Amino acid sequence: MTVRFVGAGPGAADLITLRGLRVIMSSPVCLYAGSLVPAELLEGCPPGARLVDSAGMTLEEIVAEMLAAHEAGRDVARLHSGDPSVFSAMAEQMRRLDAAGVPYEVVPGVPAFAAAAASLRRELTVPGVGQTIVLTRTAARATPMPDGEDLGTLGRSRATMVLHLAVQRVEAVVAELIPNYGADCPVAVVARAGRDDEVILRGTLAGIAAEVRAAGIVRTAVIVVGRVLTASEFPDSHLYSAARRRD
Repeated sequence: MTVRFVGAGPGAADLITLRGLRVIMSSPVCLYAGSLVPAELLEGCPPGARLVDSAGMTLEEIVAEMLAAHEAGRDVARLHSGDPSVFSAMAEQMRRLDAAGVPYEVVPGVPAFAAAAASLRRELTVPGVGQTIVLTRTAARATPMPDGEDLGTLGRSRATMVLHLAVQRVEAVVAELIPNYGADCPVAVVARAGRDDEVILRGTLAGIAAEVRAAGIVRTAVIVVGRVLTASEFPDSHLYSAARRRD
């Protein structure tokens, strides 16, 4: 028996890997967050599968389901939105499975920031403009951020920044970023990236908070900040250059 942590993607049922879909189709137990994982994915579960919505469960209750499946010799598909390597709370589940001697694997998925970039039709690493991406969040209603990972400190590089779990505090985010990025810095907010009900807002740090409030966006969104969002004058990448071909 094996627990497989599956990245279920940003919420569109067709943005899941073939490997992830195969796991869903072969697992007699499926644990999923009903508020984030599309119901269409569950249609791929085998007949008679145990479907458990973890949205209202505690960590201990979730792990208990996995341990019960282990005792019964049943494989588990544990679905996480996006990619489980980022802000998924997978680490504490794995720690408990390690202690219990339960084997597990991880199947990567499409992360929310990648789906947002696709919807924006932007590359987040533009030559001469930005080659670094900071993935972060804010501390409100979550575990505290480690020392040195506040937005003021992270923003000193002026690297492209993607914020998860932060749209509810958009005013505070703006206030912390403007000193480093400037009020005119381009910003985009993508809610429900890749889904039929996707919402995209574009603007600057000076005005994005008002746009977010006017659109009523309060969750399931990422904030992207950086000059790469509007860059049009930049050198071609060396990757496909004629000079590189001659090297």
